[in-house]
Amino acid sequence: MNKAEPKEIICKGFLLRSWRLSDIDSITRNANNKNVWINLKDSFPYPYTKEDANRWIRMTESFPLNSNFAIVVEGKAIGGIGARFQDDVYKYSAELGYWVSEKYWRRGIATEAVHRITGFLFENFDINRIFARVFDWNHSSIKVLEKNGFFLEGRLKNHVYKDGLFTDELIFGLLKDRN
Repeated sequence: MNKAEPKEIICKGFLLRSWRLSDIDSITRNANNKNVWINLKDSFPYPYTKEDANRWIRMTESFPLNSNFAIVVEGKAIGGIGARFQDDVYKYSAELGYWVSEKYWRRGIATEAVHRITGFLFENFDINRIFARVFDWNHSSIKVLEKNGFFLEGRLKNHVYKDGLFTDELIFGLLKDRN
């Protein structure tokens, strides 16, 4: 399934690379933010501690495929992006997830990271479709996906319960053959 395992993907003004234990302090500082947490699944904890960062980095070492990367600016991990490959009848699909530190919002980092990772995934893995789940209130992430050619596939009404509120979950998809 995997053709190549690059150590890094060079982007405009930042880098995508494998997670390192030396990222613990940076990831803790950047992930420990309620405005980041509110847009992610509850498996991304808040408050975010050094123990959480250590657990995440160690978990990525056990992933069978190199498909999860730190987003690195000036040598510091300021976010993450990766794919979770599906199985069974969904085996040609991958779910995309990403986050960026609030300090780096509105700089085009997420848009460029999604662009680069989707190209990398389609080129290096035997998948036909990449999809992402977005909470209805996360307008910035919706724009990131749309700028990268993702299309709205569906809306699951009140499917998400986050921070004491129900909201819709939007599912966006991108096909390898974008015709």
